[in-house]
Amino acid sequence: MPKSCLLLQLRPEQAASDQEYEAILDAGGLAAADVVRVEMNRGMPDLELEDHWAVIVGGGPSNLSYPEAEKYDYQRVFEPELKKLLIEIVRRDMPYLGACYGLSMLADVLGGPVGTERYGETPGATTIELTENAAKDPLLHGLPETFRAFVGHKESCQDVPPGAVLLASSAVCPVQAVRVGENVYATQFHPELDGRGLALRIEIYRHEGYFDPSEADSLTELGHREHITVPQEILRRFVARYRV
Repeated sequence: MPKSCLLLQLRPEQAASDQEYEAILDAGGLAAADVVRVEMNRGMPDLELEDHWAVIVGGGPSNLSYPEAEKYDYQRVFEPELKKLLIEIVRRDMPYLGACYGLSMLADVLGGPVGTERYGETPGATTIELTENAAKDPLLHGLPETFRAFVGHKESCQDVPPGAVLLASSAVCPVQAVRVGENVYATQFHPELDGRGLALRIEIYRHEGYFDPSEADSLTELGHREHITVPQEILRRFVARYRV
């Protein structure tokens, strides 16, 4: 049986989950047959890392740093299982790409502070700046030193997690991409997201506290004006590097 890419999602809104899934397939050059898709809000099956050549964890409305009483019911179920899985991924230095929440979970596993005190970003595009470390990183070398990417989050890394190498930053949020070991990566920005996907998420999460609902139309319009390409190239490179 050939190995697959394990995609772990945490968006209970089906339209948002499906859009993220399709966008990751498209940006990564993946077919549905290449991916085992797990919607963690529906439950966490028993997973064997040996069956997969990489693990991708997307974003969603869950916030790791919230008190347990404020977390979604499904989050309280999948989060401990995901944490155990990620501890093993880091131990093995297994290919991993986390986005948004996927970065928060990685930081937490490493003992780094994650919270809502600073560095939240309204949904939309921001300018990402690669660090000197990125110039010699096998996944990021040769990319433009600055590029635009879509973001949108309440919580973020409050500092670079212990043991991680900072690969990218931005003016509003200093930890935008990190690497741990040789093969574990995570970004605060969404590498799969384009303007149409952003518009859908703005509509779905209009009343979830990411922005003033009255600003939804203007944020959508701004998103459509952006031409985002480098984040998708990072996802494509990740797949190309580790696919077996």
